[in-house]
Amino acid sequence: MRLIKFTFILCVAILVTSSPLVSAQDIEKLSGMRFVQLVRGGLMYDNWPADLGVSVEGTHPAYPDIGQQKGPDTWRCKECHGWDYKGKAGAYSKGRHFTGIRGIRNYANHDPKSVVKILMNDTHNLKDKLTDNDFDALAMFVSYGQIDVDIYIDRKTKKSIGDASNGGRIYLSTCIKCHGADGKEMNMGDDSSPVYVGTAANDNPWETLHIIRWGHANTPMISLVFLGLKEQLDVLAFCQALPR
Repeated sequence: MRLIKFTFILCVAILVTSSPLVSAQDIEKLSGMRFVQLVRGGLMYDNWPADLGVSVEGTHPAYPDIGQQKGPDTWRCKECHGWDYKGKAGAYSKGRHFTGIRGIRNYANHDPKSVVKILMNDTHNLKDKLTDNDFDALAMFVSYGQIDVDIYIDRKTKKSIGDASNGGRIYLSTCIKCHGADGKEMNMGDDSSPVYVGTAANDNPWETLHIIRWGHANTPMISLVFLGLKEQLDVLAFCQALPR
C-alpha cells in the first residue's frame, strides 16, 4: 500500500515539475485518484464519446452556423476550443475548424468545481451524457492539465523547442512497436491521403503534443505525462524529424 501511494505521489510530482501552471499548493489537491482523473480528462478533451465508448447523434446544438463541421465530431471539446486550448485565438482562428468560440486558457488553475458548473450548463448540453466522475475528470484537465503551447511550439514554423536526439531515445524505446522506426507503420489517414507520425507532427504539432502527453482515446496508446514536459517536447521534435 505504501508503494502504491508513493508511486502516485511521484507521478504527481513529475507532472507538477513539467508544467508551470501547477503551483505548490495544487500538489495537495492532486491525490492519487485525482491524478488518474487528470489523465482521463486529457483523453476526454480529445474525444469523450470514444473514451466512454458511446455514440452521439447529429451536430451539437450549440455548434455555430459559421462552422464547417457536421455530425458527431462537433461534440468533441477540441473541435471548438482547439488542440492548443486557445479556440478562436489559436490555430483555429481560421480554416475549416474555425467556430469563433474562445478557448479554455482563462480557466487554467481555476477551482475544478467552478469548471464543472460551466461544463454542466445548457450550452455544453452534456448533463444527460456524462456522469459526475466524467465531469470531474474533464474539469481536472481544464484546471491543471493544459499548458501555454506558444511557449514550446513556434506559432509560425510549428516547430517544437525540444531536442530531437533525446526524443528519439524515448520514441525508439516506447513508440516504435506500433508506429515503426520511421513513423510509417501505422497510417492514420486513408490510402488516398496517408497520415503518418511525421505528417501529423508537422501539420498539427498541437494535436500531436496533446496526444503524446495524454494518449489517444479508445486506443492502446499510452500517456507520456509521467515524463517531464521537456521530454514530451523532445518526443515531438523527433516526430517532426520523421518522414511525412
